[in-house]
Amino acid sequence: MTSSSVSTAETPPGYSDILAAAKRLAGKAVVTPLLESHALNARAGGRILIKPEILQRTGSFKFRGAYNRLGLIPAEDRAAGVVAFSSGNHAQGVAAAAALYGMPATIVMPADAPAIKIANTRGYGAAVELYERGSASREARAEAIAAKLGATVVRPYDDPGIVAGQGTCGLEIAAQADALGAQLDTLLVCCGGGGLASGCAIAFAEVSPATKIYTVEPAGFDDTRRSLTAGERLANAPGQASFCDALLAPTPGALTFSINQRLLAGGFAVSDAEVAAAMAYAFSVLKLVVEPGGAVCLAAVLAGKLDTRGKTVALTLSGGNVDPETHAKAVAAGSV
Repeated sequence: MTSSSVSTAETPPGYSDILAAAKRLAGKAVVTPLLESHALNARAGGRILIKPEILQRTGSFKFRGAYNRLGLIPAEDRAAGVVAFSSGNHAQGVAAAAALYGMPATIVMPADAPAIKIANTRGYGAAVELYERGSASREARAEAIAAKLGATVVRPYDDPGIVAGQGTCGLEIAAQADALGAQLDTLLVCCGGGGLASGCAIAFAEVSPATKIYTVEPAGFDDTRRSLTAGERLANAPGQASFCDALLAPTPGALTFSINQRLLAGGFAVSDAEVAAAMAYAFSVLKLVVEPGGAVCLAAVLAGKLDTRGKTVALTLSGGNVDPETHAKAVAAGSV
């Protein structure tokens, strides 16, 4: 058996693929609520609806795409297992999904990934292979392992099955907003490689086409924002740093950017200081623990990157997997 990796040139998924993913995920993924805070509304001057994917299985939205993608692997290939590469949330999503499907999983992770993410990935039963970020190609290492095992490579975002699974988050947001009688002017989505943004964009294009969708990224890693402006995929400059470990993709995915370029309204960038302030606000006011990468959309609202006055805005809190020390430092710094 040969390694089975997914081409980035595949046909983008459609709305029907997201509906199929929703059926596949029924009873497996958590239908996370859409929350509203009167305090946040007052500060923003509008209506802010929060999708807390921190409450999702494995603590982030990544479980959605992972479970859907593994469900698309042919039965005859499942015994060989899967291989993924990730700084943590995709790793945990794939590990947990593989355990549910009874498939072996090997995850290539950077040695400097948050300890809680490495421990959780192992806790779901996956084998973890560590590498030094910046000195090795995680993709090449994953491909080599997959070739040896005959396993399927499950990419973190540039995969139609992953995008369709993440799109179920957008499907839920639109339905939940409608149930609240809210007409969404804007949706803010965290962005690393663009899987969640592209999946949500496909869903919203069908069910709420008037809603403008923007990505939010860490400053210095705002490759999607800059790429949308330039009309072509741009890479991040070397030597940048951010504690938003979940959102440090070097460049937008080929598949995801082809979708986002067509459907998104633009993007925003937030500094680490703004993210820390958002984490502190989430903790003290919303009573929620959010990891740095998961807090960027809230940071964009609190920092005034988007005019929210008189608007109805939904945003994702995409993950809550953060080491206690990192969270405590961010809350202390952000509260100053």
